[in-house]
Amino acid sequence: MVHRMPEPIRPATRADVSQIARTLAAAFVDDPVKQHLTGLAHVPPERSLAFFEAFTRIQLAHEHVYVTAGGEAAALWSPPGEWKIPVATILRWSPRFMRMYGRRFLANLKVLTTLEGMHPTEPHYYLEFIGVHPDHQRKGLGMALLEPIVERADREGVGVYLENSKEKNLAFYGRHGFQVRAETRLPGRNGPPAWLMWRDPK
Repeated sequence: MVHRMPEPIRPATRADVSQIARTLAAAFVDDPVKQHLTGLAHVPPERSLAFFEAFTRIQLAHEHVYVTAGGEAAALWSPPGEWKIPVATILRWSPRFMRMYGRRFLANLKVLTTLEGMHPTEPHYYLEFIGVHPDHQRKGLGMALLEPIVERADREGVGVYLENSKEKNLAFYGRHGFQVRAETRLPGRNGPPAWLMWRDPK
């Protein structure tokens, strides 16, 4: 049986990479984790554009990047067993990552290592990034972006995992069945909190 995407969600293609990157860059200007890692109180979209282009291309290989019809919102997922990004891939894309982090790049790898150490060992789909352009928020697009993988995970009997950087989003994810497994703080001075959330299959 063919599974239908919720309107207006569709699988992304390489032609969508630039638009997805622009949307995510706009959505993450006030993200506490990105602010902490860059040392900026506001992360201009042009600062993170190359970063999100890289991650979109990396995750497209797994065929679980979803986008709205007009590119107003997007989600980057990893399937079970594919959540950890190989060192060789990080090195390949490091010039783009350095455009965002500059001299902080190597130090920020420690943050990645810390979060990887807390990653679940059970089979799961991993939500790498999800974002809605500020001009299109509060329209239900975020919820719609969760549905394809949540439903797939239920059919396959596996969990779903994400790292939430904003306390106000706890209720949003909770409505889709996610629960907080742990709360941590990112390494470094005044590291912001992060809520590690898990959803059991239904």
